[in-house]
Parts: sequence; C-alpha cells; structure tokens
Amino acid sequence: MLKKAAALLVVGASIATWTSCGSTSSHNLYAALPDAPNQIVEYREDPNSGILTVLSGSPIAAGPAVEAVAVHPSNKFLYAANSAEADISLFTIDSGGALTEVTPRTQLGTIATGPSFLQMDPAGAFLYVGNAGATFPSVSVFSIDASSGALSAVAGSPFGVGGIPPSSMLLSPSGNVLYVTLSGSPGFVEVWGISSGVLSATPVQVVQPGTNPSGLAIDPSGAHLYVANTQDNSISIYTIASDGSLTELSGSPIGQASNYAAPTALLVDNSGTYLYVANEGTSNLSAYTIGSDGSLTILSTAPFGTSAQPRSIMSDVSGKFLFVGSQSGRAIQSFSLATNTGALTAVATYSTPGTPTSIVLTH
Repeated sequence: MLKKAAALLVVGASIATWTSCGSTSSHNLYAALPDAPNQIVEYREDPNSGILTVLSGSPIAAGPAVEAVAVHPSNKFLYAANSAEADISLFTIDSGGALTEVTPRTQLGTIATGPSFLQMDPAGAFLYVGNAGATFPSVSVFSIDASSGALSAVAGSPFGVGGIPPSSMLLSPSGNVLYVTLSGSPGFVEVWGISSGVLSATPVQVVQPGTNPSGLAIDPSGAHLYVANTQDNSISIYTIASDGSLTELSGSPIGQASNYAAPTALLVDNSGTYLYVANEGTSNLSAYTIGSDGSLTILSTAPFGTSAQPRSIMSDVSGKFLFVGSQSGRAIQSFSLATNTGALTAVATYSTPGTPTSIVLTH
C-alpha cells in the first residue's frame, strides 16, 4: 500500500448541531490507516444523526503499518496492532476522545509477527491478537490491567494456529470461543476453546467453508456464525453448539448474485435481524434478513452503494448507524439503518488520508 500523507477532508458532512429529540451522549470513532502513513483518525459521532466531526489533532501518529484497533469496554483505552513492528500500542482516551500513546509498546515476542487482527472479551479482561506473519501464524493473548490498560502475556502465548496465516478472527459473545479463518482452497475455520485467556491445546473443530474465507459475524444471541467466502462470492451459515462447535445449515453456502462480488466483511445488526455484507469487488453492501434458523433472505432494497472496495463495517452502540471503510475509495461512510426494514440511507462520506482497514467506536 502507498505510504502517502494527505490532508484530511470531510466531504458532504454537515457540522451543524442536531437539535431533534434523542440521545445527547456522543461517541467516538477511530480508524486505522496503515498507509497514511501509520495514522489513526479520530471523529466524534452525533448519535442522533450519524454525522462525524473530526477531532482536533486528528489524524495522530501510530505504529508502523497500524492494521487494527480495539476499544476497551471502559472507553478509557484503545489498542492498535502494528503489523510491521510486531507490537501493540496502548492509547489512553481522554474525556474529549483524544488519544495519547503510552510507551513502551508491548512486544509480541521473538516468534510472532504481523499482528493484523484484534479481539477483546466482553469484560475487557483479555486482548487477542491475530498474527499473520508467515514464520509462526498464531494468536497472542494478553491480560489487561483494568486501571492502567497495561498488557501482560498469558502463559503459553503466542498460540500456533493452522500453519497458515489467519485471514480474520472473531470472539464469541460469551468470550469462551475464538473462531479463526485460514484462507485457501479449501479454506478453513478453526474453533478454539478458551479458559482464562488460554487457548485449548488443539482446536475444538475445524470446518471447511468456501474458498478464501474472510469476514466473520455472529448474531447477538451467539446462535449462528456467518462466513464470507471472498473467492466463491458466497456466505456460509453455521449453527453454534454450547461448546462453540459448528454445524452447517442446509443449503449453505449461499451464492450471491452477480451484482455482489468478493464479500470481505460481515456485520449482524444489534437486533440480530439483518446481515450486511461489504462486497469489495462491486463496491456495495448486500443485506439479508435473518430467519429464526439462521437462514438468509436477500433484502429487495439492496444493494447499497459505497466508495470503492469496502473493506470494513461497524455499527454504533445504538444500532441506528453503520460505518463503512473503503480501501481504494480511502473514505469512511455513514449510513442510517431503518430498523423496521433494514434499508440503509447514506448520511455522509468522509475522505481519509489512507486506507481505513479497521473501524471501532466507543460504547
């Protein structure tokens, strides 16, 4: 990716204050830009309109090739994976949303490299780091000090996975199971049990979805797992057992229509009613209603256009707004979500000085 700095522009966004009745508590959005070079952009979200306002001082300097970000449930800390330096940055978040890095950075160790994915358990006790370096594809796990945010490696970390660099990972809502995708033909999803942050000695299960599995999503109840198969242009659907093991739903994987191509990222809305798919190949979002058995039915109002090559998708805490990061488009877009129909309406587009690879919001 190009390492070129550019001015941060806000396109099509109003800075007027939203005056209708609704929430008065704003939230912050952060996005990693590994090619900016090495920056994190900071915004304040208006929870009633979905409009973003750039925070003073944004973007800020980050570690080399910062690839992923994660926010602690306390909203006090943000963690960033620096894929070119094999370490993790800790930032404190002040009352205005500004980030300040706490040094030194936490090293992965002498084996693991290429930290590219971050997951955190619901209690904010453990941080999971997916390491995509070819030397030792693995997951590093750190315990989190609740008062300072400092990281300490758990016993046995890093834990080797599959022998293939992971392409994504997702923690179950309970925090007791970690799902890791391994790209290829066939591709794989590994199911890892977790106890006090320690991964099981071997996977609970390994399943084969489609070719080059990428994005993962779980419904809020933890009953179903969805896998985006980028090369197959399909979505695999699994029911989840109490131990995290998977059973593929009849008719899965489902192929997407030709106007949707290369699904890369997935998001289940907060109500568990809709699944949204970022299609990198056709620069749009497809959307599905979710049946009681986890099955998917395409929404007639889709597709929803995005900037070029959407790569990441995130919802705010209310579930009324979605935010999409686009690779070639170098932009973050906000959409309002009609909870009764699942339809999305574009709110604004915000140009960024680099590719937003990971988006997070405070709670």
